[in-house]
Amino acid sequence: MGQFGIGQGVRRVEDLRLLTGAGRYTDDIQITDAAPAYFLRSHHAHARIRSLECTAARAAPGVLAVYTAENVRAAGLGTIACLIPLKQTDGTPLVTPPRPLLADGIVRHVGEAVAMIVAETVDAAHDAAELIEIDYEELPAVVDTTMASTAQSPPLWQEAPDNICFRWQRGDRGKTDAAFERAARVVKQRLVNNRIIVNPLEPRAAIGQWDGERFTLHTPSQGPHMLRDQLADDIFKLPKDRFRVVTPDVGGSFGMKIFLYPEHALVLFAARALNRAVRWNGERSADDFVSDTQGRDHVSEAELALDADGHFLALRVRTVANLGAYLSNFAPYIPTDLYAMMLPGVYNFSAVHAEVTGVFTNTAPVDAYRGAGRPEAAYLLERMVDAAARETGLGQVEIRKRNFISAEMMPYRTPMKLEYDVGAFAHTLDIALDQADWKGFFGRREAARVNGRLRGIGIAYYIEACGGMVSESAEVRVDRDGRIEVLIGSQSNGQGHETALAQIVADRLGVSIDRVRVVQGDTDLIATGNGTGGSRGLPVGGVVCAQATDAVIEKGRRFAAEVLETAVADIRFDNGGFEVIGTDRRLTLAEVAGAALDPRYLPQDETPGLSASETFNPNLRTYPNGCHVCEVEIDPETGATQVMHYTVADDFGTVVNPLLLAGQIHGGVAQGIGQALLERCVYDQHNGQLLTGSLMDYGLPRADDVPPIDLVLNEDVPCKNNPLGIKGAGEAGAVGAPPAVVNAVLDAVSDYGIAHLDMPLSAERIWRALHRR
Repeated sequence: MGQFGIGQGVRRVEDLRLLTGAGRYTDDIQITDAAPAYFLRSHHAHARIRSLECTAARAAPGVLAVYTAENVRAAGLGTIACLIPLKQTDGTPLVTPPRPLLADGIVRHVGEAVAMIVAETVDAAHDAAELIEIDYEELPAVVDTTMASTAQSPPLWQEAPDNICFRWQRGDRGKTDAAFERAARVVKQRLVNNRIIVNPLEPRAAIGQWDGERFTLHTPSQGPHMLRDQLADDIFKLPKDRFRVVTPDVGGSFGMKIFLYPEHALVLFAARALNRAVRWNGERSADDFVSDTQGRDHVSEAELALDADGHFLALRVRTVANLGAYLSNFAPYIPTDLYAMMLPGVYNFSAVHAEVTGVFTNTAPVDAYRGAGRPEAAYLLERMVDAAARETGLGQVEIRKRNFISAEMMPYRTPMKLEYDVGAFAHTLDIALDQADWKGFFGRREAARVNGRLRGIGIAYYIEACGGMVSESAEVRVDRDGRIEVLIGSQSNGQGHETALAQIVADRLGVSIDRVRVVQGDTDLIATGNGTGGSRGLPVGGVVCAQATDAVIEKGRRFAAEVLETAVADIRFDNGGFEVIGTDRRLTLAEVAGAALDPRYLPQDETPGLSASETFNPNLRTYPNGCHVCEVEIDPETGATQVMHYTVADDFGTVVNPLLLAGQIHGGVAQGIGQALLERCVYDQHNGQLLTGSLMDYGLPRADDVPPIDLVLNEDVPCKNNPLGIKGAGEAGAVGAPPAVVNAVLDAVSDYGIAHLDMPLSAERIWRALHRR
């Protein structure tokens, strides 16, 4: 292992560029004569558009065009598709209403775009929007997840008169019901997983260009190829080679920038119509708060069956998932397959059954947010485990150890048909407890009590499925100067791909990491790609880079054999060069790359150049897991909660770069703390207005809300399902943190007889609960 090899804490190579202002985000791209666009959005949650008068706006100074749904229809543009062909329990397809690029006759949520104004300046576009006259007939709205499908709620779609998009189930109902029949104890709980507004640092943006033959879109995304394919197939109905999508640096995404949005298509449409580049930069409150996809928003009724000794028998879950007014690209997948498959967690259940009902409401669309279904499952399960610990008197630690899937049971097939390859859950729990000084907590609790504070400690043990079922391709090229270029279809959103992927390639080639350049985010340069999501950046992207590098080495051996006039079997690659075994005859990587361009050394049936492409199509998932231990103090006079200590023990298999990994965990935990204590998207129950529509009203975690995070790794459990032993880590912090924090708060207030509170555990909510007692 060299200085830059796998396992080394190499500092991010992209940081110098980003921290010195040399980053290139979409807003930094300067295109001569690009015209700014502005979107006029509905201020009603549900209304019929009786008339839409744009004459004055079109005549306003500096205005180039005003577009409405009528213009979009006339141009023959399609609608945004839901990409998940979900089948309901009865075998029928889910209800999939069209999602227009601009509201067509009816608006269905606050923030839905009604008109697009393109002008010479942003101010001119804003001013013109004020001149558009819209006559709305306001309609009743429904925003509440559990009320959406009740008889008194107004329907959003004729296709779904009860506002139900799908009814779906997974698991063995009969076996689950039988387990409940023989249970000695049943623990029940209603749980709300609060809706999240994602709020990445960089708002959404898009720049559209048309050269008379092809479209070019610049936009922050989690992978440009999926956007290109939808624009070609679903929107413009043109061949894919007529589109180029480019994603430069991205300032955070967390799932929200995976999807196709109306603005992507409309800047291209306007650019073609005007024969001029059109750019749009989203504004935090006016655009992103009301039109970005949002996250979570589940209401669940859960039941846990136990025998007389506190062993888990079965879990039964009924969840209502809010999908918003329209189906985003992957919306139905998140609360069904991604959620339900992880409900058994790390526990030895004999049966699990889940029913999920997806409902439409007059709110922004809901789709993947960091973890995408896995955090929702972990939250439900770990809250139920703690409830069972209280009811049985076994305590947080014992009830988990009593019910863990043991290492000796691996490989283990869960009731939801996943097969865990490895896992040492009890050992990882012990690591976390030791690191958190669990035994010393009771002294700390007493000291807090003396000072008038309530101190609590909480555990959450998570597991998630990552890295499988989606392929990725990469090409590795070596030039005659020995510089290496890696082209891959995954996409960094700030995780450090430029470092981690380069580290894997440099490790295999025996070169310095500064010789490796990673290229992402351009459909013209990179033929295929499935983007980044589901923590597969390294479990899939890292593996395919390693495989392509190995293919380059094998190809280089053939060229070196030609140059050195020996058999390929006699050539060995070592420490950045090719040598004849048993001699001092050696060629550097650069020399072989140069020879690979010389026709004299071209082996039969070989292509010129020292490069190779590979595709990795994993058919097995990986299962990162770990234990979070959170310790909090509450001021009973105000209800304010302070996270005092936070410990994470994680099992990620092979660690490529512990420095980057720690950053991922820290960020995920911060977001989890935010959801548990602060974040809550609130719509007015009567008129559907977004009440948390700015950072003045929507609480994000600040630096003083997040303590130093003590991370320790259990590296004694190599992954068998991944060629590099990597399990994935990008979402893990956000999966384990919410239940750990909530369990800690409930432990702190347990003496008051409070056994349940829903997120977010704001100071007001805790204060009210305490003073009710």
